[in-house]
This record gives sequence, C-alpha cells and structure tokens, in this order.
Amino acid sequence: MSPLLHHHPPNNDSFTNIVSGFNWESSKKKGGWYNFLIKSIPEIAASGITHVWLPPPSHSASSEGYLPGRLYDLDASQYGTQDELKTLIKEFHSNGIQCVADIVINHRTAERQDSDGRWNIFEGGTPDDRLDWDHSCICIDDITKSGDTTTNSGGTGNPDTGADFNGAPDIDHLNTRVQRELSDWMNWLKTEIGFDGWRFDFARGYSPDITKLYMGNTRPDFAVGEIWNPLSYGSDGKPNYDQDGHRRELMEWVKAVGGSATAFDFTTKGILQAALVEGELWRLKDSNGGPPGMIGLMPENAVTFVDNHDTGSTQKRWPFPSDKVMHGYVYILTHPGIPSIFYDHFFDWGLKEEISNLTMIRIRNGIKASSTVRILASDPDLYVAAIDDKIIAKIGTRYDVGNVVPTTFKIATSGNNYAVCEKQ
Repeated sequence: MSPLLHHHPPNNDSFTNIVSGFNWESSKKKGGWYNFLIKSIPEIAASGITHVWLPPPSHSASSEGYLPGRLYDLDASQYGTQDELKTLIKEFHSNGIQCVADIVINHRTAERQDSDGRWNIFEGGTPDDRLDWDHSCICIDDITKSGDTTTNSGGTGNPDTGADFNGAPDIDHLNTRVQRELSDWMNWLKTEIGFDGWRFDFARGYSPDITKLYMGNTRPDFAVGEIWNPLSYGSDGKPNYDQDGHRRELMEWVKAVGGSATAFDFTTKGILQAALVEGELWRLKDSNGGPPGMIGLMPENAVTFVDNHDTGSTQKRWPFPSDKVMHGYVYILTHPGIPSIFYDHFFDWGLKEEISNLTMIRIRNGIKASSTVRILASDPDLYVAAIDDKIIAKIGTRYDVGNVVPTTFKIATSGNNYAVCEKQ
C-alpha cells in the first residue's frame, strides 16, 4: 500500500451547510444539468450554503453516473460536458461555494470483453494507459448479478475488503496500480476540473484503510462517506429505541479513516423519521439525555440529512414522510452536525423560504457542528431542545408547551407544528 501523505484535517466545525445539487432524474434534463444548475447558484448562495454535492462526473453505463467506466471521459457524462462542469464549478467558487464530487470507485464497468467473453477490460478515457485495467484489478471473489443471472468477472486480484456490489465488478483496492491511478485521477479532478472535496459512494464496499489512503493521497478540503446499513428493528417492525450500535459503526468508520472525513448520519435520519411518523418524539433523546444519532457522539464528523437521491427522489428507497419534511429540517438545521439539504426539497417542494429562514437562524446564532444540545422536553407529542442556549427548537403537535421555553426567547420562525425561538 502506498504511503499515506501527511495532511491537516479539514475544519468541519465552521458554518458548513451542504446542498445536494441533483436528484435521480437530473441526468435527463434537456439542455444538460450543469447548464441548468448554474442558473440556481445565486439562490443557493443567498441561503447560506457553503458546499454543493455534485453528481458523478464521468462516463457511465447508467445515465445517473453510478456505474462508471471511462473515468477521465467527462464529456460522455449525461449531466453535461467537461467544459460545462468546469464553468459550473468556477461560478460556484466565485459565489464562495465549494464543490464536492461524487466519487464512485468501489466498482467499475468494463469497456469490452476478454477472450472468454467476460467483461473485465477497462478503458480510462485517455490516449495513454491510465486506468486501462484488466482482470488483475478486479477482486478474486467478485460476483456480478443481473436479474437472475450471476456471472464471474474473472477477477484475479485480492479478496474484497468490504461489502459486495452486485451491479458491476468490484475493484481490488489493495492493488498498488489501482491506488496510484485512482489517486492521480482524483487529484486531476481537483487541479484540472476544480473540485474541492469528495463524497465516497458505497464506502462500506472497501476497507476504511483504503479510504484513509485516498484521503491522504488527495487531501480534500471536505470529505463524506456513505455508510448505509439498516437500523436494528424490534419484533413490532419498528426501529428499536437504542440505536447505539448503528451510530457507533459510523463513528468507528470515521476514526479508522483518520478522523478528517465525515459520514452521513443515517442513524439520525432513521430515528427522526420513525419518531415523526409514529408520534414518538421521545425517541429523540437517548438514555444519556442527548441526541440519539451520530450527532450525539461525534457531531463534528456527522453529516445530517432528511433525504437524498437514493432515499427520496424517484427512487424512494427510504423516504422521509412527505408531510414531516420541514420538521426534519427544523431538527437538522438547529442541531449539531453538518446539515445537508436535498435539492428537491429546496427547489421543487416550495420549501425554499422556510428552509432558508432556518439556515439564516443557524448562521446568525453561530450554531456549528460541535454546538451543545439541552433537551428540555421529549414526550410523544412534543420535542423541545436548546442549542448553545442561543436558540430553542420545538417540534410536535402539542401547542401549549407550558414554561418549557423561557420568556427571554422569542419566535424567529414557525410553521405547521414547529417553531424556532431566538434568545433576545
């Protein structure tokens, strides 16, 4: 394994607000997604957004970009051309917004078949042999499934260091050529295209030691990993109250990566939507009296979110209840952690003003990833929490909160069954 280059960990405790700059249908946008999104930059910047997460930029067997092939071929992307992407990133930068690339490196689709008819000959997308791999760069235990058909891609590399991905050959990240050439490609995305950071797709597909290596070799200003594992459930079909094991798995991944990366807080998402759907807001306080998700243990490294292109959008693999979405944003935009706003909710659901009110309250009061939480009420129909003793968030159907909220706090914004107060 190549040596890990020393780098200073990114400062995740600044006023970081992320927006996902696409959904599952964005690649189908007439005229190109990059050309469309650039028109929205003024609105994004005005809402206090600091980072935008952009879709996978390379050629892909699927239009959405998650089955990448010719990694250097950005002109074949369904989202737009390489020049259009560079123009988009430059415009984001001129508005003070950093750009995060969706890095899909667990698996890769081949350009053509070998002499035995197996898809394992890769093309990098350049005139030279960069990323032009063969079966030696595929994990020896890789299995690819399509419907009821299971195929062996003929990999002769090392065993997979993480979870299997059935949709395309799993890449052998213990191979030093793979490590070197993927690191070079990611650094090219920084220097030539302008990206500032990474979102590691399906990061549980390879060892956190591998992510640590790529972090060291590319030194991103920001990085977040997707570690999406199911919550633990009881016999009643509901999530268990105690999800400590789930959030500790996220925390251990961050530690193993070196502490400079962040992870999407799937624990908070799962608990939050269960609490809101079931009218069980008591779930929002753990047995120690703090937030029950990753933000209760390692908030500076937890990226909170309500939905994304996988869980919501047209895929709806784990969607937040649509009538409770604003309650989700009230929670993540007032609480510790690094909040991430979904494109659809901001632009397509008519929630831009309500969400922007919350981001402005967060910025105005200096709420950061490491801010402290005092939970004042966690009943089935009422959740109240003070953050840094500067703002108080109230969620729930109960209108009369008694004397839970001190008279020194005044309502700054409110909506259907929620309110946020600021200290006067």
